[in-house]
Amino acid sequence: MSIKPVITEYIEITPGVCGGKPRIAGHRIKVSAIADMYLHMGLSIEEIAKTYDLSLASIHAAMAYYYEYQEEIDRQTAEAEAFVEELKRNSPPSKLEKKLREIRGE
Repeated sequence: MSIKPVITEYIEITPGVCGGKPRIAGHRIKVSAIADMYLHMGLSIEEIAKTYDLSLASIHAAMAYYYEYQEEIDRQTAEAEAFVEELKRNSPPSKLEKKLREIRGE
């Protein structure tokens, strides 16, 4: 019996798909999203698998991948969040925001 590298069966990185970030193979669910659901939102491995119709093995593989590359994934996530905040700060308010401010008298 030979040992197969399991993570490569469940995790893919494809340029142009999900920004080239690691994701569940055959899906557009990033490893970072799985880790966030599990670590920060408190969902169990079973809940995540059931909600997204994924195998338990794929969720475990995503978490194993996350822990192996945690520093890099966390850095990329922080950079993306900082980018979004920068865009928010530098973007003019939307028509809806303007209307709501008018209604509130701001």
